[in-house]
Amino acid sequence: MHITLNGRAAIITGGSKGLGLAMAMMFAKAGGHVALVARGADALEAAAAQIRAAAPAAKVVPVPADIRTAEGCAAAFATAQAGLGQVDILVNNAGTSQRGPFLEVSDTLWQDDLDLKLFAAVRLARLALPGMKERRWGRIINVLNIGAKAPLAGSAPTSVSRAAGMALTKALANEFAPHNILVNALLVGIIESDQWVRRHAAEKRNITWEEWKAEQGKAVPLGRIGLADEFAAQALLLASDMGGYITGTAINVDGGRSPVV
Repeated sequence: MHITLNGRAAIITGGSKGLGLAMAMMFAKAGGHVALVARGADALEAAAAQIRAAAPAAKVVPVPADIRTAEGCAAAFATAQAGLGQVDILVNNAGTSQRGPFLEVSDTLWQDDLDLKLFAAVRLARLALPGMKERRWGRIINVLNIGAKAPLAGSAPTSVSRAAGMALTKALANEFAPHNILVNALLVGIIESDQWVRRHAAEKRNITWEEWKAEQGKAVPLGRIGLADEFAAQALLLASDMGGYITGTAINVDGGRSPVV
């Protein structure tokens, strides 16, 4: 089965590294155009260069922006739309894993987490939806994690903001289905990405990255952690016409790790 995006244009937040870059690369190779949104200009330019080399026909628009504010979201969307011409696909991928003992999590940390993971998705969707409605075609993909369905102790605020993202997914899917706009969520388990590389480094244990991956894989029924391209392939399906009858769902991409289907 060959999946193509037929020139559709996507905004991908958190697009300069990890899962965001993997999705952008796969979208571009499948005939799409991409705007990469992130805070680091140097990382964005490096990511854009990689994608252009792999998919010369794709428009690739690096968008340095801080989407934790309404102004940052508006500026990012305007730059992306100007570079792409229109926005057909929105992938809300930006986010970090903020967590800790509940009594030690400050209001500031709660607000930062909600601003980046929930309100940025709300604001960008509000900007993208009018054009999607007008063209009667659109896709929104919210990248969450399996804690949205099955929060662990000490997982706030990230599990709470992700659960809110899952509710947002369903609400938007129900409201905009009559306009042929499909809204879904992909829930990440342990997948090889920049975030996990940083976590391995932060633990400061005397084991290699390969040894650390093997250790983490023991907690996964498939016996290994996932690959970024395996995740990106699911996003590509949802972004394409081949995923045209899937909306309002939250799909675990976790090798069977979540206790909740």
